[in-house]
Amino acid sequence: MIALSAQEKRILSLSEPLAAALGLDIVRVRIMGGKRPVLQIMIDRVGGGLSDVEDCATFSRQLSALMDDADPITEPYRLEISTPGIDRPLTRPGDFARWAGHLAKIELAMPIEGRRRFQGVIQGEDESGVTVILDDDSALVAGVHDMTKASLVLTDALIDAAQALGGLPPQPGDAEFEGLDAEDDEPDPFNQNPESGA
Repeated sequence: MIALSAQEKRILSLSEPLAAALGLDIVRVRIMGGKRPVLQIMIDRVGGGLSDVEDCATFSRQLSALMDDADPITEPYRLEISTPGIDRPLTRPGDFARWAGHLAKIELAMPIEGRRRFQGVIQGEDESGVTVILDDDSALVAGVHDMTKASLVLTDALIDAAQALGGLPPQPGDAEFEGLDAEDDEPDPFNQNPESGA
C-alpha cells in the first residue's frame, strides 16, 4: 500500500485478516494527526463491490475490539471507517489496471526532472509499473511503491463507470452517510453523524 508508516503497517496487518473474513478489502489506512489523532480506514467489498453503511458498522465494531486488545495507538484516538467514494484513492497494485482509461492524479516520492505531481489518463498497469498518458501526450511510468499519493479524478466518465458497476456508493459529504466514526474510549462505538469520511 502507498506510503504507510510503521504504525499504519501494523494496523493494516491487524485489520486485513478481519476484512478478509468479512469479504472486504482495505483500500487505505491513514493516521491523521491533531490533538486527538484520527485513524481512517477505507473499505470496499472483495472484487471491487461497493461497501455500504452495514459493512462499515460491522467492520468498525469488530476492529474496535481488536484494537483494544492490540493497542497499536496508545493515545486517545478516533476511528473512522468509510467507503472510498467515486474519486477513490489508488493505493495498491491492481487498482490502476481496474481503472484504466480514467483520469488520475499522482504524486511521486522522488521527482522526475524536478516534478513530483502528475495528472493524466491511466493507460495500463503491468510488471513495469503504471503507465499514465499526460496532457502533452508523454507517458509517465511509475511503480505503485514509487508514489506517495494517487487518486482518481471525478469526471462524468468515472461517474458513469461507477453506476455501471452497480450504483454509486455512499459518498463522503453525502447528508445521509459520511463515514462511520468510533471513539476508542466510548462505550457505544457507533456515531451515525461523523464529521467527514474523506
